[in-house]
Amino acid sequence: MTLDRDSFYLDGGWAAPASAQMLEVISPHTEEVIARVPEGTPADIDAAVAAARQAFDQGPWPRMSPAERIDVVAAFSGLYAARMGEMADLISAEMGSPTSFANLAQVPAPWMQIESFLAIAREFPWEAERPGALGAPVLVRHEPVGVVAAIPPWNVPQFTIMSKVVPALLAGCTVVVKPAPETPLDAYLMAELLDEAGVPAGVVNFVAGGRETGEHLVAHPGIDKVAFTGSTAAGRKIGAVCGEQLKRCSLELGGKSAAIVLDDADLAVTAEGVKFLGVMNSGQACVAQTRILAPRSRYEEVVEAIGSAIGSMVVGDPMDPASEIGPMVARRQQERVQGYIEIGQAEGARVVTGGTGMPAGLDRGWYVKPTVFADVDNRMRIAQEEIFGPVLSIIGYDGVEDAVRIANDSEYGLAGTVWTQDKEAGLAVARQIRTGTYGINTYTMDFAAPFGGFKASGLGREFGPEGLAQYTEAKSIYLESPPM
Repeated sequence: MTLDRDSFYLDGGWAAPASAQMLEVISPHTEEVIARVPEGTPADIDAAVAAARQAFDQGPWPRMSPAERIDVVAAFSGLYAARMGEMADLISAEMGSPTSFANLAQVPAPWMQIESFLAIAREFPWEAERPGALGAPVLVRHEPVGVVAAIPPWNVPQFTIMSKVVPALLAGCTVVVKPAPETPLDAYLMAELLDEAGVPAGVVNFVAGGRETGEHLVAHPGIDKVAFTGSTAAGRKIGAVCGEQLKRCSLELGGKSAAIVLDDADLAVTAEGVKFLGVMNSGQACVAQTRILAPRSRYEEVVEAIGSAIGSMVVGDPMDPASEIGPMVARRQQERVQGYIEIGQAEGARVVTGGTGMPAGLDRGWYVKPTVFADVDNRMRIAQEEIFGPVLSIIGYDGVEDAVRIANDSEYGLAGTVWTQDKEAGLAVARQIRTGTYGINTYTMDFAAPFGGFKASGLGREFGPEGLAQYTEAKSIYLESPPM
């Protein structure tokens, strides 16, 4: 069965692209082309925005009741649940996510998002009367923000599309989705399911493409809000465009999160936690805990525990259920991660496990060895810059105050954890770390709670009522004259 496609999903149907340009989807495991799909151009974006604009300005979707929109999204949820295995396989094939992770997080988590947003939407205060300060009632409405540009990255494509499209739909917005050029295949399946669920024509449109296509979409005058997940560098450029146009935007950007190991931590539990959180999705995760902060009194114990856990991980074919680490998404990413391993060595850090070169037993594919560095100073580049691969840095600290200082000594502020047998001590640390999300002996994303970053990790929030509200404008309607 071919995975090739020859059209875009536009205005409720499959439309021919404006040019003959094609994107090649390359397996990170075999380095072979597995599919060809159209590459979006500015003309294709213009058509998609026109369809979304028409659907928002004249179509039924924004004018439906919230309950009617909820029914359509609920139908989509049921269809999605039935195809999760197929969706997971597509993501593993196109970007190399280990199938174990794909079936744990790449696809079930997006479905959980849909269900969570449905529950939130049923209780959301779409329109509520409140007493005014002047003695007369005021009606406060949450109305859709308009036409949304949704721009997900390649690392968790469905997870990041869903966090934008579902709240936008429930709010009454229309959407243009630009999937990353590395991962267009899962978006085609999603478009089919949305169409089958009965989403009206023009409400959601999909055009895959690269940087030029994305830049045209962000700057398009027909777009009211940009929702972006990706690098901090790209986020700054998008934020500048949106600021110039006074266009709404939410930006979920990079991270360099710290896992603080307190001196009473159970190292067996900590090592297993860091093993998952540090290199989840082969390290290609914005929330990865890539800085491990260890007390000087137990530093070598921590190094041994973390090094052993990471060094024992199985690297290989992402479709093999035994594989814990898959390939990097592209050759450029493999070269980037290998470059950082070389930088770490040049900076004087000690390689505990891993290092440069291909993992044993592999002679093709964009693989790197999962690597742990010890004797890392937080000022080193490997401790400050987002590597986006399976590379961890273990940094020593002197006392809890020093650990908090080091954890906060980063331009990023997305996630983090603390590991301790004293939950009150953990909570005291959690309250001091400048990040948008944090975990005590665990880390997860609860879709009923807001997710997002401090500092250079972004603007705005996804998930929870806060994430739904990002796709609305608040309007006050004064119902009567206040008493004189």
